[in-house]
Amino acid sequence: MYFTHLFVPLSQETNELLNKMKKYLMILMAGFVLATQAQINRHTVVARNNPVVTAIDSLASLTVGNGGFAFTVDATGLQSFPDTYRNGIPLGTMSDWGWHSFPNTEGYQAHEALKAYDFGHHNGIAGTYSVENAGTERQKEAANYLRANPHRIHLGCIGLDLKSYDQKGMKDIHQELDLWNGIINSRFNLWGNPYSVTTACHPDRDMIAVTIESGQEKNIVLRFPYPTGKHTDDACDWEADNKHNTQVLVQEPQYVILKRTLDSTTYYIKVCWEGEATFSRDKHVTPNGDLLVMEPNNFHLYSEENCLKFTCEFIPEDHDKTTYEPSLLNKNNMIPIGEVFETTRNHWNTYWNEGGIVDFSHCKDPRAKELERRVVLSQYLLAVNCAGDTPPQETGLTYNSWFGKYHLEMIWWHQAQFALWGHPELLERSLDWYFKAAPKAREIARRQGFDGLRWMKMTDPSAEEAPSKVGSFLIWQQPHLIYLAELLRRADKTSNGMRIVNKYGDLVEETARFMFDFADYDAKNDRYVLKGIIPAQETLRAAETVNPPFELSYWHWGMQTAMVWQQRRNRTYIYNKVWNGMTNKLSSLAYNTDQLYLAAETATDTYRDIRFTSDHPALLGAFGIMPYSPQVNRRVMRNTLNWIWDHWNWNKTWGWDYPMVAMTAARLNEPQKAVDALLMDKRTNTYLVSGHNYQDQRLRLYLPGNGGLLTAVALMCAGWDGCTEKNPGFPHDGSWDVHWEGIQRMP
Repeated sequence: MYFTHLFVPLSQETNELLNKMKKYLMILMAGFVLATQAQINRHTVVARNNPVVTAIDSLASLTVGNGGFAFTVDATGLQSFPDTYRNGIPLGTMSDWGWHSFPNTEGYQAHEALKAYDFGHHNGIAGTYSVENAGTERQKEAANYLRANPHRIHLGCIGLDLKSYDQKGMKDIHQELDLWNGIINSRFNLWGNPYSVTTACHPDRDMIAVTIESGQEKNIVLRFPYPTGKHTDDACDWEADNKHNTQVLVQEPQYVILKRTLDSTTYYIKVCWEGEATFSRDKHVTPNGDLLVMEPNNFHLYSEENCLKFTCEFIPEDHDKTTYEPSLLNKNNMIPIGEVFETTRNHWNTYWNEGGIVDFSHCKDPRAKELERRVVLSQYLLAVNCAGDTPPQETGLTYNSWFGKYHLEMIWWHQAQFALWGHPELLERSLDWYFKAAPKAREIARRQGFDGLRWMKMTDPSAEEAPSKVGSFLIWQQPHLIYLAELLRRADKTSNGMRIVNKYGDLVEETARFMFDFADYDAKNDRYVLKGIIPAQETLRAAETVNPPFELSYWHWGMQTAMVWQQRRNRTYIYNKVWNGMTNKLSSLAYNTDQLYLAAETATDTYRDIRFTSDHPALLGAFGIMPYSPQVNRRVMRNTLNWIWDHWNWNKTWGWDYPMVAMTAARLNEPQKAVDALLMDKRTNTYLVSGHNYQDQRLRLYLPGNGGLLTAVALMCAGWDGCTEKNPGFPHDGSWDVHWEGIQRMP
């Protein structure tokens, strides 16, 4: 009663206002609750897919890395058993910058691999192509040298000094890759002695950090190989010590700097450790037992402390050399090991929090768990292997395939997903390499009589074109630059895309100039044709192939997009009129009387000749990778998809073929087929415990398959331009309740 005089009766209007405010507040709170409930617990999604290894398994290697440098380990958390793993997922230490060439003692020149071919192009020129057999024996030898050089190198093997018989003494193995933090934790007992090894890679430097805890002595061996220069292997020749050397530049109580010299290739290694340890060159007793031999390229880091902590950094020759002069080296430039681990955790936490994520835990289909595993592990593997400043090789930074070189027709499969999954900056790193490659691409176009830039297929950091009986005739790598630049433009929120347009505009224009000039006018039928090419389905021959469907569709989309870019740059007066005329008259996609698309207009035996039903079913890419265009007949494409599904030689396919099929199925409103394609039980659609896409004994990992998977899932979740359906690539029968966030739609 004491306070009653403070209460004043409210008017009806005030009560109504308060009730409205209360209802509005309740709506806001309900929306907040729903939003909170819908938000994905990213850490949970990522962590439940951590790879776990419990045995020595050559196909179960795990990797840490930063996109331009990677370090792959065995069950010890280091590279202790390289011979055991060399024919599985090898224990590589590789970088974007680590390359080597054998001495060119015969003075081979690039022009010696050139051969003239006349495909009847409108320019009337017999263009020269870089091929493996241009004619004479000298030309063949020159091509072989140019294909194999330069080659990517293994920078150095770092492991516990264990013998092969010690594998039998390894028990209780439990190794886990902590994806959320980018760290590998390895535990095992060796002959009854417990070991705990923690391994990380610095996100900004080519450096690993390792801690080893054990009551036993710890003997780390650093072994440096000479390159093999072979097409596909771990790049380690251990029998060529006389061809390279490792010099100790500086040795102090807690760090050492080594200089590696392999012919004309030079790089440095800086090893730092905390606590008491000794560093020495390897030595052994000869078989007769009376001579101590110093191993010139092997070293040991030895400690008897309970915990050994060390870092090992690899530094290219073209780095700021003054940093590594002995007079400037001191403890102050050593990074504490704990700081490397903390920096690594922060980097990977940011990566997972800022990019796209998909949660399949609400799905009833029992295959959803496996699809989520593949997706999460692919996100990690591509960030580790394919986010450097050059295009990635197909086996990444793990072991060499095609001599460690990269294939520009594959860059779309590796890198497009970065822009779609919220990490456009990782795509932009490698796309900038095209500026360096442009002069070489212009040279290729000129010697074939064309305008603009013709992008090479197989190459290396120098952008030299590697001779190839197939690669030099491919063209589907040509529009990739336009597609990837367009993805970056769409992902740019800070300048409405204009920063990207201004940056890559000239490259897009010159790429389109070649595409325009390459198309030949067929006056008889008043149309433009593509000829003198090997299509993405590489079983067809250049001399007899006209108008493959995927290339036609890609040419149409690429030229249209280039014209839009010209408008954004206010340059429509330069090319758009003639470009538009060619684009509007590009040939239609050819199909047969059974209403099935042909592998090429000239491939009339597509469905009777085994050549046309093996390798990539690339004709599906015309509507799958590409958005719908007037050139595509949906009914014919659906017929083609169904025929390929039932009759294709799936034993002769590649890892990215399944995502391509899935994208085509999704755009044709066949979501069940899209899911079934991603999870088709075929050898080349196998995903190992690490997430690597296994192909065969030669290609035990294949990163274009991982990248294709992420691109397909992005389309199946976020859709494409003009698509209004939620999760259009998943069945809506209640079996696939897919939650996602942070993913961009495709064109």
